[in-house]
Amino acid sequence: MLLKRELLEDIKAGKVDLVFRRWKRPTVRAGGTLKTKVGLLAIEAMDEMRPGDVTDADARRAGFADAADFRKWLMTMKEGHLFHRIEVRFVGES
Repeated sequence: MLLKRELLEDIKAGKVDLVFRRWKRPTVRAGGTLKTKVGLLAIEAMDEMRPGDVTDADARRAGFADAADFRKWLMTMKEGHLFHRIEVRFVGES
């Protein structure tokens, strides 16, 4: 799962704890970790859902202003038949 540096910095700072991904096959799993440019992330939970179910509160946890802002971002993402809500936590430097 590739994450942009700005998003990684927000996760590290505790500003973001939720990530959304649309893909053909998940590349992370709940209970696992992800090594990134800023350090290690814990994948706390991962739930399959529909993009239309994203609430304003979920969108804000992911760094968006609201659900409408999230939907604009989603239109720029690659297609995929699976959509996941992923809870993340910064663990530390790797």
